[in-house]
Amino acid sequence: MSPVCLGGMMFGWWGENGPEETGKMIQRAVDSGVNFIDTADIYAAGESEELIGRFLSESGLRDEIVLATKVHGQMGEGPNRGGNSRAWIMRAVEDSLRRLRTDRIDLYQIHRPDPSVDIDETLGALTDLVRAGKVRYIGCSTFPAHRVVEAHWVAERRHRERFASEQPPYSILARAVEADLLPVCRQYGMGVLAWSPLAGGWLSGRYRDGAELPRSRRAALLPARYDMALEENRRKLAAAEQLALLAEQAGMSLVQLALQFVMQHPAVTSAIIGPRTMDHLESHLLALDVRLTPDVLDAVDEIVPPGLTINAADGGWRPPELLDPALRRRGQPR
Repeated sequence: MSPVCLGGMMFGWWGENGPEETGKMIQRAVDSGVNFIDTADIYAAGESEELIGRFLSESGLRDEIVLATKVHGQMGEGPNRGGNSRAWIMRAVEDSLRRLRTDRIDLYQIHRPDPSVDIDETLGALTDLVRAGKVRYIGCSTFPAHRVVEAHWVAERRHRERFASEQPPYSILARAVEADLLPVCRQYGMGVLAWSPLAGGWLSGRYRDGAELPRSRRAALLPARYDMALEENRRKLAAAEQLALLAEQAGMSLVQLALQFVMQHPAVTSAIIGPRTMDHLESHLLALDVRLTPDVLDAVDEIVPPGLTINAADGGWRPPELLDPALRRRGQPR
């Protein structure tokens, strides 16, 4: 698989990209050597899958691409239109296959943990899909290390398919996974597909000290990650400024520095880029042309120490025990 994966979150209404723009970006990525596309059913409420499927079908490129998608996000009203239950997975995979215009999904991933569903139920459904030929491999996304280990133990004991990959948030500004998740993935021989290697745009070069901060739909929807009234985000801005200066001294862009940092970790298989425009894509592809020296990597460690995530909101998923006080306080009603 290519060291860069083309992410489809910005395909469709979310990124204001229709069939023409999506097709051009996929073709440009393929021409540059990218052979891996990742999306999810929830991206633009299924439109991302539809646009990717349409282009791959009409271009005849389907067999040249490792095609990945994800299930878990809420796709409608009610408890049976999302999550990790067998009932939903079996319905959702048929919807994804139809939108993607394909007879199999190369990598089908559980988008987030679901503590309300036994992992054996989830793995059982995924195993049946593999044996039916509708899915080739299965993976997880944003799972804590202990849940990855639990899934492997259950797969071994219950003779289920095991997760072949994990998709964690990983960037210079979000390094917590270096402490346990990435070593666990190496121990179990799992591929690692890093999402948000540019830290949700913080390492795009647009966030600079003294400059007007960019406005985006993502920032409006995720204030915990972008609100500059929060000390954690002010620290992110200061780190981004230092990293931008380091990139300039090293003769590269901040985007190149950030993407290569992720790609050079020995546990990482591919870094997922999520361009919204062709210009974004071109800047991301330039990361393939550079390599970080040990001196540069040491300097990165000085700015953001190994294992540190500056803002916990960038972790992608918070356990319910941190969100529901009743799970932390004996005798309190839920």
